Amino acid sequence: MMNVQGMAASFPIIAIITLFIGAFLISLLGRLGKAVRDIICFVTLTVPMVLMVLLVKPVLIDGQVVSYWLGSWVPVGDWAIGIGIEVDALSLFFGLIVTIAAFVAGTYSFSYMDRDDSLENYYTLFLMLTGSLLGLVLSGDLFNIFVMIEIMTMTAVALTAFRVDYPGALEGALKYMVVGGLGSTSVLVGITLTYSQLHTLNLAQIASLLPERMAAPGGNVVLAAAFGFLFIGFATKAFLFPFQPLAADAHAVAPASVSMMISGVITKCGVYGIIRVTYDLYQNIGTPEVSILVTTFGALSCFICVTMAFHQHDFKRLLAFHSISQVGYVITAVGLGTALGMEAGLFHAMNHTIFKGLLFLAAGAVQYATGSLDLNELGGLHKKMPRTMILFLIGAASISGLPPFNGFASKWMIYQAAFGKGVETGNFYYTVIAVVCILSSVLTLASFVKVAQSVFFGQLNPKFENVKEVPLAMRIPMWILAGLCILTGVLPEGVEKLLLAPAAKAALNAGHYIDAMLGGGVAKAHGIAELASFEAPKAGAYNPVSWLIMLLVVTCAVCLALVLGKSGNFEKVPASAGDGNDAAEPAGAAAKTVPAEAAGVTAAAA
Repeated sequence: MMNVQGMAASFPIIAIITLFIGAFLISLLGRLGKAVRDIICFVTLTVPMVLMVLLVKPVLIDGQVVSYWLGSWVPVGDWAIGIGIEVDALSLFFGLIVTIAAFVAGTYSFSYMDRDDSLENYYTLFLMLTGSLLGLVLSGDLFNIFVMIEIMTMTAVALTAFRVDYPGALEGALKYMVVGGLGSTSVLVGITLTYSQLHTLNLAQIASLLPERMAAPGGNVVLAAAFGFLFIGFATKAFLFPFQPLAADAHAVAPASVSMMISGVITKCGVYGIIRVTYDLYQNIGTPEVSILVTTFGALSCFICVTMAFHQHDFKRLLAFHSISQVGYVITAVGLGTALGMEAGLFHAMNHTIFKGLLFLAAGAVQYATGSLDLNELGGLHKKMPRTMILFLIGAASISGLPPFNGFASKWMIYQAAFGKGVETGNFYYTVIAVVCILSSVLTLASFVKVAQSVFFGQLNPKFENVKEVPLAMRIPMWILAGLCILTGVLPEGVEKLLLAPAAKAALNAGHYIDAMLGGGVAKAHGIAELASFEAPKAGAYNPVSWLIMLLVVTCAVCLALVLGKSGNFEKVPASAGDGNDAAEPAGAAAKTVPAEAAGVTAAAA
């Protein structure tokens, strides 16, 4: 086992500190003008991304681990003192998601937010949010994770309410604060119970002590309760069922760049927490009870949220429910507890950040150009915004799981992993889970047929006759994401070799994680063996069986779209009759905010 040495060992802490220093500099100098503010923000977002990329070779390719102790503290024997940062392949995988997504969303904001005031506050909060997210996934200490969760929650609430004049913004922020508060409290209780039994907050040391404590005669009721609180806490951060209606409001009313961060990054930090708790700390994902619990939460979120999306008339709120549905796929795969399931879950987590980020930015472009997100009054925009339409269709095809886009490759891996788990265990329940995932894909595709028709095709509303394409500075970030949708879909084997296999192996190898932080032999001394071999056998995404399944999905989705269209579910109705939302203001009606409809705060939740 090797640890990263030299300057590279300091890259994670430098990346985190850079983001918080950048937030401070913008709050101090941001009033000097747009150029100064944008330069500080661009540099601050670029440096952490570059540092994470520089760690790809030593960590992902060479299999090394970054272990960094703040204040020069070092372990004494197998006892950890002080706050440590540990970056293995799993941490780096999520670190790359955080920094790349934040860079794209931040650069998109330079033009998208130019109609708003007090932008120094926006960028200060945005950089603090990014710093907390990166700190969360790179931290090796439970209490430090909790601190980052608190910063993440408060900055996300503030950003959700940033456009205070936007209908429903304050209500959405309040609901987000309720969900965030519940999640943070649950995590804190879990941490407290864990500390009461183990007297440490270091992740590696907890991982070395927990299994033997839980295996003692009668188990440990307090640690079992701690597991429940930690799981619920991180599940709320991933916005899993039953917290999805409140979370959808935050997605819908926040600026599009913030919606991308909430959907694409904050939810992944919840996924990361669940993986660390079940795979590394408690190492209990292999038990049937825990595996079924996790996959059930994932499948429920996957299916329920996609059905709720059908009833939405606000563009971004519809995307919000689809976002939570896609996170359900990730949790379902992670809950299988197999190498293929972990690879599939990580692949879809990455893909979800890419295609859902693209879809939210496309929705923001429509909002920027028309001043509306109301699916009842939009339509025919392919004539006015052809480039945005192409970008949206790439994202829609990706989330619907159509080849050759990335959603197809990762969903196929999830189907195969679920069926394989059912065959391996002889438990028909996992086959049912696979069928639920396939059915959810059918509903997703049918839903995006509705969205494409409602926004870009059909008859153009006369009030949008003078609408123009959004600025190039907004389209470039979208093209980056669209390119990634295609690249990761066409080359899934390369993605698996470079990113997925190392990250999945790290998640399954708790012994390696422990020894990297506390020293070689500690895991073995506590009866935890390192992973002897790692293999995730799978058939490629582009084989006859997968194409047959995809043909079935497309056929069912088209038939469903036709049936729902004839029944009136896809017909456009006045906003007042559809979901009780306030009518959207016309484009350019206000200079301070970008107007749009109120996002249907309570209709779908009911």
